[in-house]
Amino acid sequence: MEKRETFSSRLGFLLISAGCAIGLGNVWRFPYITGKYGGAAFVLLYLLFLVILGLPVMVMELAVGRASKKSIALSFQKLEPKGSKWHWYGYVGFAGNYLLMMFYTVIAGWLLYYFVKMLRGDFVGLDAEGVAGEFGGLMGRPGVMTLFMVIVVCIGMVVCLQGLRNGVERVNKVMMLCLLALMAALAVNSVLLEGAGEGLRFYLQPNFRNLVYDAGGNWILGEAVFAAMGQAFFTLSLGIGAIAIFGSYIGKERRLAGEAVRIGVLDTCVAFVAGLIIFPACSAFGVSTGEGPALVFVTLPNIFNHMPLGRLWGGAFFLFLSFAALSTVIAVFENIISFTMDRWNMPRKKAVLVNFIGVLALSMPCVLGCNVWSGFTVLGMDVSGIEDFLVSQNILPLGSLLFVLFCTSRRGWGWENFLAEANEGEGLRFPRGVRFYVSYVLPLIVLFIFIMGYWNQFAK
Repeated sequence: MEKRETFSSRLGFLLISAGCAIGLGNVWRFPYITGKYGGAAFVLLYLLFLVILGLPVMVMELAVGRASKKSIALSFQKLEPKGSKWHWYGYVGFAGNYLLMMFYTVIAGWLLYYFVKMLRGDFVGLDAEGVAGEFGGLMGRPGVMTLFMVIVVCIGMVVCLQGLRNGVERVNKVMMLCLLALMAALAVNSVLLEGAGEGLRFYLQPNFRNLVYDAGGNWILGEAVFAAMGQAFFTLSLGIGAIAIFGSYIGKERRLAGEAVRIGVLDTCVAFVAGLIIFPACSAFGVSTGEGPALVFVTLPNIFNHMPLGRLWGGAFFLFLSFAALSTVIAVFENIISFTMDRWNMPRKKAVLVNFIGVLALSMPCVLGCNVWSGFTVLGMDVSGIEDFLVSQNILPLGSLLFVLFCTSRRGWGWENFLAEANEGEGLRFPRGVRFYVSYVLPLIVLFIFIMGYWNQFAK
């Protein structure tokens, strides 16, 4: 068994953990739901739920990782009372990591492809319909999609092959710092565009009526509250052990509540600055923020196509998106590889090879689901939709619920053990007084998110 590695610096831990949380949801989901549910008022509601919902679960996941010094393959097994079955969840979490990568690597490949196309000037001279046609053309080319998916998987696995310090930590540090620099430059450019003021006011000046009623006067507060809960919960990638693995690589010098706050702040800053890029640009060119892939692959390329130096700014934007996606890919790959090493006592090189083949093979259904298998649906969902639904609406909330119950129940690790681990070291203390809330109220909120996910998917 190889000796367990540790981070070379606290900065490395914070940037990698934040990189795991920072992903495409920060860029195309956060601006869309912010625009739909009230702008600045929704952002305040989201921040409230991030503090009372996302951060406590993150502290618990970090605590399980740090106390056990293992991935979810063995962490519950090491901490659980003798004879209990909490460790069975390890395989579910492992499956969740794989399901996430089965479609995430494909989308990351799209971003790399668009980065290349933007630099080559392929969008120059195209109208909105032509830009939309470019995305449709990509969906109809399984060979190109496979090539860029393979490139993403190769990058991620090669980085993880170098080990925690020399590969994952070193590369993620560079990517995250470049990501933050690119975002700052893109945000300044968008804010200075002529006509950007209206978008900035909507995004930065709270109007609580927009949170309660939509443009047509319809009551939307209930939807807005659930959307804020969901974004605060899902943005941190909780419940599949992807955060716990980095807790297992750190020492006990710092209390975990402070570390969770710092990770949450970095994640939120990226989402917030993404809004500073997108809202002023959409306002300046009079277009809707849209939803999902249409925002990133149709609306924004069209904006860059009409912007001064748009080829440069568009290339920088898709490079930033590629870094955001790759930071998540590398972090989740590390979790998958660590699970394999812990569970089956494999050396890192063999674990990388096995999972390289596994991820490549299991990502192909998502590639083919966009074209050759486009007619295949289950309950109205295509292949990528099924994979996303299984992860986002099932494994993430139920996994987070399990972490909460494990850390608060006498039949699990227990409140006192969790609190002692979370508060070891220096820094912000996890408050003892929130025991009732995290033991009884928080599980109900997570369960509500799980039920509402099904309601939104199937009841409309």
